[in-house]
Amino acid sequence: MNLVAQFVQAAAETTEHHGNVTLQTLPFFFIAAGVFALLGLVALSYRNVANRHARKAEAWAAEHGHEGHGAGHGH
Repeated sequence: MNLVAQFVQAAAETTEHHGNVTLQTLPFFFIAAGVFALLGLVALSYRNVANRHARKAEAWAAEHGHEGHGAGHGH
């Protein structure tokens, strides 16, 4: 018997067992949900950053004049 025939025979003899695909892929859901939650916390940590430095921005504007302050930011 040649190699291909042996492979085909071995493949035919093995029984297929699929199981529950939903349960097999459930860990990927939890990993993805954890990654998205972590990225959401990182994005949330940048809330209100501009107001934390408002005093520095006002001091810089007073020192350099109001012409250059906010250039490119729609002010």
